[in-house]
Amino acid sequence: MSVIHTICVYCGSGPGTDPAFVKAARDFGRILAENRVRLVYGGGSLGLMGALANTVLDHGGEVTGIIPEFLTERERKLTRAQEIIVTRDMHERKRLMFDRAEAFVALPGGIGTLEETIEQMTWAQLGRHRKPILLANIKEFWDPLCALLEHMKELAFIRPGLVVEPLVVARVEDILPTLRAAVARLTEAEKRAAAPSIERM
Repeated sequence: MSVIHTICVYCGSGPGTDPAFVKAARDFGRILAENRVRLVYGGGSLGLMGALANTVLDHGGEVTGIIPEFLTERERKLTRAQEIIVTRDMHERKRLMFDRAEAFVALPGGIGTLEETIEQMTWAQLGRHRKPILLANIKEFWDPLCALLEHMKELAFIRPGLVVEPLVVARVEDILPTLRAAVARLTEAEKRAAAPSIERM
């Protein structure tokens, strides 16, 4: 079993309409704390982000929140985290989240969650990293995205050799074992891959 020390989680700053989403965030927060995996996330205290991070902290885990200055009030920066980094903008935030993480998990969320997840898939498709990317498909939330990716492949917009297959699990209990198995298949060089700079992209 490969060791994972840090996981970046993308998720909504709102709770969504289904209580299962908040429950999943809290359950995953407890799992991270119990397994001594540090959470790297967007730094807010609202919605799924707040439920996730507060649960990690409530169970004795460690949290790094990374939030751009203009969102500190809007998303209510989580001041109780062990580490809070306030960035100048979204680009710096995303770069630091990449640098701090060994794997990426997308819980349910909105456009921001989708954009951050797709960006990691884009970087992987272009050969810039091999860190695992996992969709936590709670209540089939990510089914439309999975269908869209298949549609793109069928129409050859995602061509052979450029296919990036995100890991997909339906239960939060399966996230960490699935990521550990994926990390175990990586070489040390792949694990240490650096994020591409905005300028070079």
